Amino acid sequence: MTLWLYSGLIALLGVERLYELRLSRRNAAKALAAGAFETGTLHYRFMTLFHGAFLISCLAEPWLMHRAFPGMPGLVALAFAGVAQGLRYWSITALGERWNTRLIVLPGAAPVMSGPYRFIRHPNYLAVVIELVAVPLIHGSWITALLFSVGNAVLLRVRIRAEERALGASWRRAFVGRARFLPGVRHG
Repeated sequence: MTLWLYSGLIALLGVERLYELRLSRRNAAKALAAGAFETGTLHYRFMTLFHGAFLISCLAEPWLMHRAFPGMPGLVALAFAGVAQGLRYWSITALGERWNTRLIVLPGAAPVMSGPYRFIRHPNYLAVVIELVAVPLIHGSWITALLFSVGNAVLLRVRIRAEERALGASWRRAFVGRARFLPGVRHG
C-alpha cells in the first residue's frame, strides 16, 4: 500500500468521523427533547481532541519518519481495522437512535441487549481499542499505535466509569456478570 493510498484511507476515516458526529448530534437532539440528560462533558472534550489528534498522527508519523508499508503485518492490521469498523457499525445499529458519541442518558429506557450487547457491555469501545492499534500499524506507525493506545486506556477508564454510573442500577442489573470488552473475561 502506498503512502498516498494510506493517506486516502485516513481521509476516509476522517469523513466517517464527521458523519458519526452528525448522526450523534441528530440522536442527541431527539434524546434531549424526549427528556434525556447529558453528563461527562469535560472528558468528552478531551476525547474529541484526542481522536482528531489520532488521525493527524496517523498521517504525520509515516510521512515525517518515512515509514514504509510493512507488507503482511500491514495487511493484517488492515484486516483488524476492518473488523473494528464492522463491530462499530454493529454497535451503532443495535443502539439505533440511542447511539451517541456524547454521554446522553434517557431515564427509564430499558438497556439495549441486542446485537453485540448480548455478549459484552462496551462493544463500541472495543472497536475503538482495536482501531487505535490497527489503523496506524497499517503503515508501520508503531509510535502512534503505542501512544494513542495508552492515552485511550486512560480516557476509557474515565469514560466507562462515568457512563456506567450514569446508566444506573437497571443497566448494572441487566449487565451483571457480562464482560466489558471480551466475552468470558469478567470485570466488575
